[in-house]
Amino acid sequence: MSKIFIYTALFLSAFTFSQNTIKGKVTANNEVLAYANIYIKELNKGVETNEKGLYEFENIPNGSYTITASYIGFKSEKKKITLENNSDLTINFTLQEDSNTLDDVVISGTLKPVSRMETPVPVEVYTTAFLKKNPTSNIFEALQNVNGVRPQLNCNICNTGDIHINGLEGPYTMVTIDGMPIVSALSTVYGLSGIPNSLIDRVEVVKGPASSLYGSEAVGGLINIITKKPTTAPLFSADIFSTSWLETNVDLGFKSNIGKKVTTLVGINYYNYNQPIDNNNDNFTDVTLQERISIFNKWNFERKNNKEFTIAGRVFYEDRWGGEMQWNKSYRGGSEVYGESIYTKRVELLSKYQLPTTEDMYLSLSVTAHDQNSVYGNTIYLANQKIAFGQYTWDKKLENHNLLLGAAFRYQYYNDNTPATVSAEQTKIYSVFLQDEIKLAEKHHLLLGARYDYNNNHGNIFTPRIAYKWNPTENDVFRINAGTGFRIVNLFTEDHAALTGSRDVVITEDLKPETSYNINLNYLKKIRFENGVFLGFETSAWYTYFNNQIIPDYDTNPNQIIYSNLNGYAQTLGISGNIDLVTPFGLKAIVGFTIMEPKNVQNGVISTPVLTEKYSTNWAITYDIPKWFLSIDYTGNLYGPMRLPILGDLDPRPEYSPIWSLQNIQFTYKKFRSFELYGGVKNILNWTPNKGTPYLIAGAEDPFGENFDATYMYAPNQGIRGFLGIRYTIF
Repeated sequence: MSKIFIYTALFLSAFTFSQNTIKGKVTANNEVLAYANIYIKELNKGVETNEKGLYEFENIPNGSYTITASYIGFKSEKKKITLENNSDLTINFTLQEDSNTLDDVVISGTLKPVSRMETPVPVEVYTTAFLKKNPTSNIFEALQNVNGVRPQLNCNICNTGDIHINGLEGPYTMVTIDGMPIVSALSTVYGLSGIPNSLIDRVEVVKGPASSLYGSEAVGGLINIITKKPTTAPLFSADIFSTSWLETNVDLGFKSNIGKKVTTLVGINYYNYNQPIDNNNDNFTDVTLQERISIFNKWNFERKNNKEFTIAGRVFYEDRWGGEMQWNKSYRGGSEVYGESIYTKRVELLSKYQLPTTEDMYLSLSVTAHDQNSVYGNTIYLANQKIAFGQYTWDKKLENHNLLLGAAFRYQYYNDNTPATVSAEQTKIYSVFLQDEIKLAEKHHLLLGARYDYNNNHGNIFTPRIAYKWNPTENDVFRINAGTGFRIVNLFTEDHAALTGSRDVVITEDLKPETSYNINLNYLKKIRFENGVFLGFETSAWYTYFNNQIIPDYDTNPNQIIYSNLNGYAQTLGISGNIDLVTPFGLKAIVGFTIMEPKNVQNGVISTPVLTEKYSTNWAITYDIPKWFLSIDYTGNLYGPMRLPILGDLDPRPEYSPIWSLQNIQFTYKKFRSFELYGGVKNILNWTPNKGTPYLIAGAEDPFGENFDATYMYAPNQGIRGFLGIRYTIF
């Protein structure tokens, strides 16, 4: 009996020693990938990576196997391995992003995670890999290569701006961070430059009204900036670059674990440009001088059943000025030397908490405070804004119905020293919304949505929405979306032209809220060829109609900006398309175009809106040379003519801008595991708007006079410049 026991023990021992272990890490874009799938084909066995991107297989028998790592939005990677007795293999994977995949998980269209192929609402996704093709110091500039999206500079002196979508002015675009509407009104103009690129996971763009889910301001479209998860971010990351104009940008990221259940992520962005340059010889700075710092901190708390709980905060300070070359802070607010100086202080807090129930319910909260101290020559503009937002959502599945029920409350306090604000304005908006996505059949989905808002200043607001999706094949998607929009106007917080220059501001009536109606048709096609080439094609056609639109009138009186509700209507119709190409030999290309026809009809007279191009193209072309560890990125855009705000018939400046283009090239060296070295040239054509124009700023010789105007601005004044940078990452 004892011999049998000994032989059995020896056999089990031998069997145990013949078992092997496979472990490793999965990364992409110098970041770990949590919950990536690792699969051994021959054993039909799989695991997921943990929050640190690590995986492990135990007790794997001897033999030869194929192990595959996969993750949505990235190309799968396979490796052949052979295991012998007592093997302990470490197999790491570095997944390459499939920037043209159509299966991304998106949130912005329906307020919940869903496959991009499955959602009835077309959503465009741009990851950090896309944003790095042309490195910028802020998200405002980074969006310049997104088709149909144009960062618009509104002032030749202080270079503040907003983001246009499909030809609509910046105030019609809602910008959210992790779905929270914290970039709006006053910060629409001054807050976009302070979002650290280092903490952005991806940017989702919805073109067309999203008011039924996101409320007022989401009339023209939505840009949702989604930040990284603390659990999957690297331990340390740094991205530092400088240009030949002596612009310096520093992005730093730190992650640490506090105990076993808390992870915190800190991001710091610092930008400095302090070199006055006047290449167009008008005695005014070509580019605004800036110094800013932004600190972002996000906390993730591990809970039972993987329930979500995050808290994030950001503090931001910026000091920018532009003006006559001899200006310094001793002249601030005076009448001797003209300058525009803006001090911005901003604090944000946002949180998302999944309720401890069997149902899928969330509470989201955000609080922001924005303080601005600015002068425009001898005009002082002091403004303070506070916003509190809370939202409850319940995601419920019932057979063929996927319901989303929500309620929200928004409080906004605003006060400034302009004559238009007699006393502090307080706005309260109570909202409820319901969305039902109905699976009519395997290939047919219908989405119905409605939102009801009660505004203490404007009463009842109702914004319905309908969307339909048809998948004739797994590679084709047809979508149609229709909805209404509603926007409450914050005039001085949105239109910088009302504060700069010598034009008088005239408000002819008690301005009413704007309403809009929109319909959008979308077709998406993906093709995978046998030789490994991928081709994606997406096209959209849209029509937007406005009532009560508020448009600054520069034409009636050249010395005035007249604000009133449009006595007629405004409309924009257009078509756009994106073509994505990925080849097995290292070439990738994303090319987009937009053609549109905007017009305003006032008292039966048709006019073209100012600062609205009729066509544009964008491209981002990448070529990888693995044997040289080199990637080459060629990015650019081209814009058609747009009408400009001139000072009457005697103004010698052209009424329409020329066709213009900004193009860039970048080289990235990737031989080292933790380092990336990159450099290149921005604006390689050295194009600036002063070419062919006698001057850009009217009355520059007498900036405190009646003819001074700095709103003739449609493109950056910054010419060709080189840049050089380094990225360093520790997992």
